[in-house]
Amino acid sequence: MIKVLGTGSYLPEKILTNFDLEKIVDTTDAWIKQRTGISERHIAGDDEATSDLGAKAALKALAASNLTPKDIELIILGTSTPDYPIPASAPIIQKKLGCGNIFAFDINSVCTSFTTAFFTAASMLQSGFYNNALVIGSDTYSRILNWKDRGSCVIFGDGAGALVLTKDSTKKGIISSAFNADGSGADYIKIPAGGSKNPLRDIKNYKIEDLLFQMEGKKVYEFTISCIPEMAEVLVKKSKLTSNEIDWVILHQANLRIIDAVAKRLVMPKEKFIVNIDKVGNTSSASIPIALDEAVRSGKIKRGDKIMTIGFGGGLSWGGFIFEW
Repeated sequence: MIKVLGTGSYLPEKILTNFDLEKIVDTTDAWIKQRTGISERHIAGDDEATSDLGAKAALKALAASNLTPKDIELIILGTSTPDYPIPASAPIIQKKLGCGNIFAFDINSVCTSFTTAFFTAASMLQSGFYNNALVIGSDTYSRILNWKDRGSCVIFGDGAGALVLTKDSTKKGIISSAFNADGSGADYIKIPAGGSKNPLRDIKNYKIEDLLFQMEGKKVYEFTISCIPEMAEVLVKKSKLTSNEIDWVILHQANLRIIDAVAKRLVMPKEKFIVNIDKVGNTSSASIPIALDEAVRSGKIKRGDKIMTIGFGGGLSWGGFIFEW
């Protein structure tokens, strides 16, 4: 099956606190904390793009794995903020790392991108075609936010996380999985202009806000508070485990209230939930691997532990798995 050889993460040096945001937009530290649980987030430097963050996280994961870039046969990058619309950013990371001419591609399921990328890489390794894979979640949402929209700009931060996966017959790997999408909610999280439906050549027809991230916060919250606790129950049931047998839960770090709702639904102690949203905010596809790396390096997660992880976001999309570490 599949084993994680090593993890890595990278957070930009610049920190933007809630108090800093009070000077930018009509909000307060108390308002942000009450609704999201976030106190601060990291912001990419002017010379840092999504591929730069991803490459730095990947190098740390490789070092932890005792592998070199030449040992990697597959790179899958989860991101919804690539360096460019074209080409994909995974080959750019491949070049920066110094890997060979290997298979490298992006997956964009917005905040579900990392769990989708992990599941895809695990499936490709289990197929027998590859031995070692690098899975990365990297996003720079600060570049696409409308900094006048207090409902969204206070939520997101920049960062990247990475895992090195390898085949290992002694491990169970993914014990259960479930992924869903509901396109009827596609308008809830979007950038309206810039794609084939509303091309940039017709830019005169759009407002600047149409080129930036937009989210219907209330509808997204209602979706997550309903679907994510249910998804957690499904994963536990499919695994034939009990909630007590799950050692750790790492949810997409979108909102502290969602994490609380899942803990209540599964009747699990909050101590089993890895939470870092207060210090990094919502880093989209990077949120799960950053939290995972922090938990591994702190010694919380140990070999044999069973971890449940769920991503959710635009599409609408949501999905995850229970994995033996």
